[in-house]
Amino acid sequence: MTIREFKMPDVGEGLTEAEILKWYVQPGDTVTDGQVVCEVETAKAAVELPIPFDGVVHALLFEEGVTVDVGQVIISVETAGGDAQAPAAEAAAAAAAPAVAAEAQAAPEARQPVLVGYGVSTASTKRRPRKAPAGTAAQNGSAAAPAAPVAAAPAPVVPAALPVVPAQPGGERPLAKPPVRKLAKDLGIDLASVVPTGDGGVVTREDVHAAAAAAIAPQQAAVPAPAPAAAAPAPATAPVAVAAAATDGAPARETRVPVKGVRKVTAQAMVHSAFTAPHVTEFITLDVTRTMKLVQELKDDPDLAGLRINPLLLIAKAVLVAIRRNPDVNASWDEAAQEIVLKHYVNLGIAAATPRGLIVPNIKDAHAKTLGELSTALSELVATARDGKTSPADMQNGTITITNVGVFGVDTGTPILNPGESAILAVGAIKLQPWVHKGKVKPRQVTTLALSFDHRLIDGELGSRFLADIAAVLEHPRRLVTWS
Repeated sequence: MTIREFKMPDVGEGLTEAEILKWYVQPGDTVTDGQVVCEVETAKAAVELPIPFDGVVHALLFEEGVTVDVGQVIISVETAGGDAQAPAAEAAAAAAAPAVAAEAQAAPEARQPVLVGYGVSTASTKRRPRKAPAGTAAQNGSAAAPAAPVAAAPAPVVPAALPVVPAQPGGERPLAKPPVRKLAKDLGIDLASVVPTGDGGVVTREDVHAAAAAAIAPQQAAVPAPAPAAAAPAPATAPVAVAAAATDGAPARETRVPVKGVRKVTAQAMVHSAFTAPHVTEFITLDVTRTMKLVQELKDDPDLAGLRINPLLLIAKAVLVAIRRNPDVNASWDEAAQEIVLKHYVNLGIAAATPRGLIVPNIKDAHAKTLGELSTALSELVATARDGKTSPADMQNGTITITNVGVFGVDTGTPILNPGESAILAVGAIKLQPWVHKGKVKPRQVTTLALSFDHRLIDGELGSRFLADIAAVLEHPRRLVTWS
């Protein structure tokens, strides 16, 4: 039997790490080539990883909820084949990684933003080579073990769990990534006192959390922090919350939650977008009673049976009609060339709140879809996003976005642009309110729209006309036909 190792692949666009969300196999399970063994989350999406060879699971080297660098071994499998199969298996592993959009592969240096407020970082993501500290020995680049002279030692096998590496020799600066150093500083943990379990004696997030937990429970401080057992019960996939140490039995006054994955990228992107594109936001309050009546009529139409008909569908259609009447709003800014790029297609983004954070997949070529096709596309987009299965390609190359804050009972807001796009429309809650209709005050269905746009692309006149046209269609939805 031969022990084969499967490493964390680059699941898209040069990402450097991914969090293991769920294991679908356990040690002792039989796996076959192409079988999905785990689900991981990157900064963009959740994806499933298939194993590239047959065999029996020997060990799971990381637990659920742990963030793993690309290239680290995550699972080992006992196979009947020899080493001659390794190159083919590694090639299969690379081919099995989820593919990114074709345009992103053709020009990775010009990849497009994929989240609301997501800005592309210009910093290099490559890590500097790390020198293993004295007294440690790297094992296939995935684990480190204490250096101890052992005579006539048997052939090494992949361990069932990451072994504990002794602390750094006196005087040496502990090895750790900048985010890990910041986490240790925030928690008041001295890195020199932390037992590292990462490759080459690198201190990981989990090591810092373990040290913090030991500080909170002094009675456990003398017990070494063991490496995660391969068959241990899987922890929850939610971010690990670390409470500040309490004194005299008093409850902790603060809790710190590590930010990672989609939420981390979104947070970084909000800053980039807000301070890159000059935002302008305009508002309009309107009577959508006729649109709400049309929604009900379409729900009762047998020709549309089985389709999801809701106000968002007609709002999306109104935006597409307004873009047709004001095509210059559908553009992007080319900073390098100092040019405005007019788009003759509409990839309509729909902001979706998911358990892993806000994402904005888009409906490709929405301008060319019928009402039924648009309804189907919206339903599939939302279902895929909620399941965490949205691919990076589905979140690229959007042109204009709709965010429906009204589902939370919010009247309106000032949304931040999705970088690379020209505008974003926030739809407020639709409420029954007193409204002057045909000279009399009557209860009507009223909502407020807020349009944020990039003033480099859209001046005040164009932005006002565009927003007014959206409102005009929703006030008199027959314009969906007469203006098309």
